[in-house]
Amino acid sequence: MPELIATRDAYGQALAELGGENPNVVVLDADLSKSTKTAEFGKKYPDRFFNVGIAEANMVGMAAGLARTGKIPFVSTFAIFGTGRVYDQVRNAVTYPHLNVKLALSHAGVTLGEDGASHQMIEDLALMRALPGMTVVVPADATETKKAVKVLAAMNGPAYLRLGRPPVPVLFDDGYQFQIGKAPRLRDGKDVAILACGVLVGEAMQAAEQLEKEGVSALVLNVSTIKPLDEEAVVAAARQCGCVVTAEEHNVMGGLGSAVAETLARRLPTPMRLIGVQDTFGESGKPDELLEKYGLKAHHIVDAARDVMMLKK
Repeated sequence: MPELIATRDAYGQALAELGGENPNVVVLDADLSKSTKTAEFGKKYPDRFFNVGIAEANMVGMAAGLARTGKIPFVSTFAIFGTGRVYDQVRNAVTYPHLNVKLALSHAGVTLGEDGASHQMIEDLALMRALPGMTVVVPADATETKKAVKVLAAMNGPAYLRLGRPPVPVLFDDGYQFQIGKAPRLRDGKDVAILACGVLVGEAMQAAEQLEKEGVSALVLNVSTIKPLDEEAVVAAARQCGCVVTAEEHNVMGGLGSAVAETLARRLPTPMRLIGVQDTFGESGKPDELLEKYGLKAHHIVDAARDVMMLKK
């Protein structure tokens, strides 16, 4: 069994390491540092940690000001608050002037679990990828999260890093190299291409293994950068397999599936099926139960693969 580590935990560890490497890194949190795991950074570097209280809009404005002075602010809270509640501030104070602010937001998606629909943010990717100049990253595991934190800190410009609450399988070793705008192949195949992000990358790999037992060769891409999308990798996978399944823990409108569909509509029209939350709100429950209820498990990806392969020319 692979080790299970939450991406929010990996973020906290990477942030604390980064603080020692770069004195310009500062962290802002909205009274949730124990949950977002920024508390470790706060203990090590209290002069560079700002708990703004329950004032997320002010937090984004403060981060913009700090970025103007040459600092590299990491803004952390729950995804529902850091993308939805403060969308106006993110748009006008961060992305419009293209400031070097990193939104590293936790508790995204239905796997937030028991907190229910009011906190289960499933529209964040749609909101953030619609903002001009915003980089959007959804790491698949703890290793990729740590790598992404370091890469995003070195990148100039606004970025959104989507993090989760529950422990997820560690898929990559320390040799894994994360690159913005690159979607690496985790598995090659010729019959169906499965393009996944976040927690559903592990489910996609399980789906590919199940399909292999049925004699189906599945290609799997880890599309951790939703924007800028690795269009060349997407088109190459679609061309090689002739059909595509996307898988994400997000509304099917506006996220990974939409980004892939937009690309293929322009460059290589291809039969597709989109695995994601089907335009509904979530509810309270255990993370795995919710993945099952909303059609986000490996067997749902397998069913979609079987279906879309019937549409190949």
